[in-house]
Order: sequence, then structure tokens, then C-alpha cells
Amino acid sequence: MTQERPALYEALDDRFRTGRCMYGDAALEVLYTGCRWAEGPVYVPAWRQVVWSDIPNDRMLRWDEETGAVGVFRRAAGHTNGNTLDREGRLVTCEQGNRRVTRTEHDGSVTVLASHWRGRRLNSPNDAAVRSDGSIWFSDPDFGITSDYEGHRAESEIGGNHVYRVDPVTGEVRLVADGFRAPNGLVFSADERRLFVSDTGAGLIRVLDVREDGTLTDGEVFAEAGARAAARFDNLRLDADGRLWAAAMGDGVHCYDPDGTLIGRLNVPEAVANIAWGGPKRNRLFLTAETSLYSVVMSVTGTHPTGPGPRPWTAGA
Repeated sequence: MTQERPALYEALDDRFRTGRCMYGDAALEVLYTGCRWAEGPVYVPAWRQVVWSDIPNDRMLRWDEETGAVGVFRRAAGHTNGNTLDREGRLVTCEQGNRRVTRTEHDGSVTVLASHWRGRRLNSPNDAAVRSDGSIWFSDPDFGITSDYEGHRAESEIGGNHVYRVDPVTGEVRLVADGFRAPNGLVFSADERRLFVSDTGAGLIRVLDVREDGTLTDGEVFAEAGARAAARFDNLRLDADGRLWAAAMGDGVHCYDPDGTLIGRLNVPEAVANIAWGGPKRNRLFLTAETSLYSVVMSVTGTHPTGPGPRPWTAGA
């Protein structure tokens, strides 16, 4: 007797239906399978490709939207995890194994943006977000130094898991938020006045106010895994209507109303680590889950990873 697979969309509140979150593809599309643990998808409009990380295999892969072909983007990649784009369309990457944040220039060369704080090596940068002023914010849990599976076993030189900001002018690395067990996904609100941070170790999502000087308040809890014990929050994305979508690992993808109510979820056959909006209309959600890269074309539109403002490099996208 075969077990019936659950529907892709699960409404937990009427707002998931009235917000048209359930309209779109009826099923996930498998774009690639064969990873050991997939994370960090980012859609690159100039290439019409998705780049993502296969962390234990120490490689970055890319999927071509025009042909469906998958190839290696970079091998011996430093056990990369999260990826995003800066305001000029350059790839910003968190390298767990190399314990640094880097930028891939247009000519293919790699620039190190952050590797130390106050003379001490970072733990293992995990995810990054770029603000419209060009500053780069990243989380630094210890996932890459606790074993050799996703990096290299080592002792923490900092002694804590924090969130940092790289100044766009001076390159200074500043600690902007602490008190996390394991900070992970980051995303700014549309007006960039708030920063959402998932704390994988604590099973919650915090939201912090961004001050004028670029520092953060202590913030408050936005969402907790609560009764959905399988959920362990990883990366986060916002849609154009202000809803927060969270990769919840063992519990699919969660969708939260701006008031913090869990209104729905996407059921995924593997544990979802990361999600990213892409496609010409930014209404295609790409998901990295355990061994695979999935996508679903939806009726909601995602915000751009680099926030508001003009982007000449993505004109027409």
C-alpha cells in the first residue's frame, strides 16, 4: 500500500488563501539531485542561473534556466554555505571552511571581505544580506568548526556566535548583534528598518530594529517553532506583501503574516535548508533541501535580495 503524498500547500490561516499564496504550480519541480547537503541558492539575473552550495562535497553548482543544465561553478570552494548578490550583481559568499566572507568579482577573481574580528578568526560565516548602502551583514555560528563534515574542526577564537556588519567604505568588521545560540538566516525588511535573524539553535526568529548609525537594538522574538518541534529555522526571505518565508528544515517552508502569525506552509519531501526568489518575475521560489534543488512558480512575488533602489544590472528582470 502506497502512502499518499501531502499536498504542496497547507493553509493554517485564511490569510494564506486570501493572500493568494496557494496559487501556482501544484507540485515541486526537481531541478537536480545528487548533493550531500545543499544550501545557499541565489538567482543571478545576468546569467539566468541559480548558484548554490553542496557543502560536504566542497563545491558550488549552477543550474541554467534556459537549458536546465547543471554544472560545477567552483570546486574546492571552502565549504561554502550562504550566497547572495551585492548592488553590482557580484556574488557574495560565506565560506564555512575558510572562515571568511568573500566577493566574486566580474572578472572571476575573489576578494576577501571579512575573515577576522578584533584580530580573531571568525567561526564559520553562514548567511549574508546586503543593505542598500552597500554594507554586508552576516551570521557567524560555529557549524563549520564543530566537525569536519561542513568545514574543519577547530576551536572558536571568538567564543560566541554573533552577527556582524562589514562597512562598505572602510571594510571594518563590526559586531552588531549577539546573544544567539546559532544565528543563521538574515533578511532586511523592505524599508531596511528591521533585520530578521533566525536562531537555529534556539528554534526562533528574532527581529531587530536598525538604528541610523547601523547598529541594532536587542529586538524581540518574531516567531517560535513551538509545537512544530520538527522545525529548525534556517534562512529567510520576504515577499512583496511583507510576508516572511522561512526554511524550517524538518517542517517544510513556513509562511508568516507581517504580524508574526504562521499562516501556511509548503510541504517538501526533504529537509529544506535554504530558499531564494528568482526568475524574470521573481515569482519562482528555489529551494535547496538535503540532496536536491527544487523550484515552484508561485502567484506571489519575492523581494529582491539587495533591497530597494535601482539596479541597472537587472534591468527588465
